[in-house]
Amino acid sequence: MNLEQILQKHFSFKAFRTGQKEIIQSILENKNTLALLPTGTGKSLCYQLPGYILDGIILIISPLLSLMQDQVEQMKLKGEKRVVAINSFLTFEERNFVLNNIENYKFIYISPEMLQNEQIASIFQKVKISLLVIDEAHCISQWGYDFRPDYLELGNVRKKLGNPVTLALTATAKFDVRKDIKKYLFMEDAKEYIFSMDRPNISIQVEKIRDYPEKLQRLIELVDKLQGPGIIYFSSKKKADEVAQLLNEKGLCKVASYHAGLDQEMRILLQQQFLYNQIDVMCATSAFGMGVNKENVRYVIHFHPPLNIESYLQEIGRAGRDGNESIAIMLYSEDDFFLQQQLLENELPNDTHIDVFTDLVRSSNKTNDFSRNQPYPGYSEVHWRILWKYYESSNGVHEFQSTMKSFVKTRLQIKKEKLQELINWILTNGCRRKNILHIFEQEETKRVSNCCDFCGIDFTRFKKQEKLKLSEKTWMWRDRLKSIFQIEELK
Repeated sequence: MNLEQILQKHFSFKAFRTGQKEIIQSILENKNTLALLPTGTGKSLCYQLPGYILDGIILIISPLLSLMQDQVEQMKLKGEKRVVAINSFLTFEERNFVLNNIENYKFIYISPEMLQNEQIASIFQKVKISLLVIDEAHCISQWGYDFRPDYLELGNVRKKLGNPVTLALTATAKFDVRKDIKKYLFMEDAKEYIFSMDRPNISIQVEKIRDYPEKLQRLIELVDKLQGPGIIYFSSKKKADEVAQLLNEKGLCKVASYHAGLDQEMRILLQQQFLYNQIDVMCATSAFGMGVNKENVRYVIHFHPPLNIESYLQEIGRAGRDGNESIAIMLYSEDDFFLQQQLLENELPNDTHIDVFTDLVRSSNKTNDFSRNQPYPGYSEVHWRILWKYYESSNGVHEFQSTMKSFVKTRLQIKKEKLQELINWILTNGCRRKNILHIFEQEETKRVSNCCDFCGIDFTRFKKQEKLKLSEKTWMWRDRLKSIFQIEELK
């Protein structure tokens, strides 16, 4: 079997990127596999290519609707018709059609929540699953930066499906997280492929800014000077909207804002406009990026720092997917730390949320007296989902209340430690790249030119190319003709 020929036939690539071939060979040898590949290096190919060799279905568990939809659309554009995502984008009739014709599909994307639906799970138990893929597998570990309780059930789901060969994929996972992934998926025997998280083509710059007005002015300067397309990350939906409007008013380029406050149709439209160069710069929250595979993003700016170093790597990894030089710039002021602490504490339900939820359950004869799927006033969707998840897995209200409060306390402490880890990285002297690799227990593999603000960056390499005047173009052609005809002077 010539994997390069299959790669060329189905994906039009002549060679594999680092790590891809080894991971694919492991899968084809029927080995459970845990793979860590940096963002933007082609993780999806590691399960898509085996689909053209293996007989059964490739079932991919993904945490984000946008990520699923992007993968499905990309595969369809390449001519693959046997791909579908079973999610809320499907109408009731469309979902029934897919489920009734499940064997006609080769690549099926689904969320962990959807797979816990007994009707859907029973359908997958009756078909051949050649490969089970857990994308963003770090979500399974409480030590992971983006822990999701629904991922904890995937080990049991895997058992019900007959323990198919499993590929767990992530871009950011330390040793303790990888250990949890194997433990909760019941695949301690998994073959591990851990590749360097370094993206040498991305220069890393941190600029310490005094206050908000100075930060805003610096952002305007950067957008004016830098060669796009670009992404600017914010912690606030309101701030993303305001800055996008300001940049448009200044006429620097075509700018839009993207965040979870937009409806699904608008978010998909904005993604497509960005992909097809109708938008130059996207002002976005962390909701943007996971499902957008745009190869020529030249810069990523963080107007606010994210909550942890893992999210930072995920977000700067949107740049330079074509392998060309790109730059990641973080604008940091001391006030950012306090803003992020507030956001961090609001991510999880607090003691009052837990107590009110407990009272609601106690006062209800049946738990469906208030909506399981519609958050109660004062609760976010994340709060509501986590509370129900822990309530349904508890033996009674009292156990739920104590277990839930203990979970929130532990989780909050982990999140605070991860935020402090990021702040320490920002404030520590020395090579940015080397310090990141050290955090993830990796060594620098090679020296990188234009590395970071400590090692030195030639900023002119990332600036917009100024349009030449007609006289300058003329002289360039004169020099070129002189070179071609090897003459000393043109008269």
